[in-house]
Amino acid sequence: MQDVLFSVFPNENFVDLGLFQFGKEQCAPAHSFGPATRNHFLFHYVLSGTGILYADNAKGETIPHHIRSMQGFMIFPGQINTYIADSHMPWEYVWLEFDGLRVKSMMEMAGFSQDTPIYHARKKELREEMRKEMLYIVEHANESTFHLIGHLYLFLDYLTRSIAPIRVKASSTLRDFYLHEAIEYIEHNFQNAITVEDIAAVCGLNRTYFGKIFKQTTGKTPQNFLLQYRMTKATELLLLTELSVHDISNAVGYENALHFSRAFKTVYGVPPREWRNQNRMRAEKNTND
Repeated sequence: MQDVLFSVFPNENFVDLGLFQFGKEQCAPAHSFGPATRNHFLFHYVLSGTGILYADNAKGETIPHHIRSMQGFMIFPGQINTYIADSHMPWEYVWLEFDGLRVKSMMEMAGFSQDTPIYHARKKELREEMRKEMLYIVEHANESTFHLIGHLYLFLDYLTRSIAPIRVKASSTLRDFYLHEAIEYIEHNFQNAITVEDIAAVCGLNRTYFGKIFKQTTGKTPQNFLLQYRMTKATELLLLTELSVHDISNAVGYENALHFSRAFKTVYGVPPREWRNQNRMRAEKNTND
């Protein structure tokens, strides 16, 4: 018998750390998922039972990983993977899909990579706190978005501290300074016709080097980050104002409303007007419920 609890996070307007979907599942014997890829980081923690993960490493080779209860596995954006429950002791797991500016560097600090995707806790008490935070998020899907994001931060804190040999410490580096300068410039100028060259110039770097360190730190190119930031602001305006699509286009840095609509559909899968209608109907339904 298969028992699934699943939720989609209702708000994507979080740049530093965002939650996308989460759930818990008691799998049927030999239940499988994949092969598939994800757009964001996806972490599974196994509550009971066993199973196997097939995931491509950094060289594109498919590697099998046998995983049991009190272990977990991280799936990276774009990584091809398949996971299968054991035929005799199928696993039950809880999962969170998340992403954000510093998630890539946090995963690297904790020791996760496509070559090392398996979670082995070094500290049992922190592993237990991490498990509690994951279950809390899954079981409180109707709480406010800020409430759930707060618990997502706690989950990441327990995750990184439970796996790291020593406490993960925040550090201030020149790369962090450049990232801060770039993001601050984008936040204050996204409504203008800025380019990656403009952002790099603010940091005093050439475009190529700036693009390299930005992607290494955030996992996104500057172009993709600027696009996502503008589209996030566009969703706020679509949901909270009566501005026309043409006015919203100008407000987020697009002189041509058609170009804006195409970019919006690339990110969200539907045109701006359709997104507005769908999400307002959803918001009204949640209010009535």
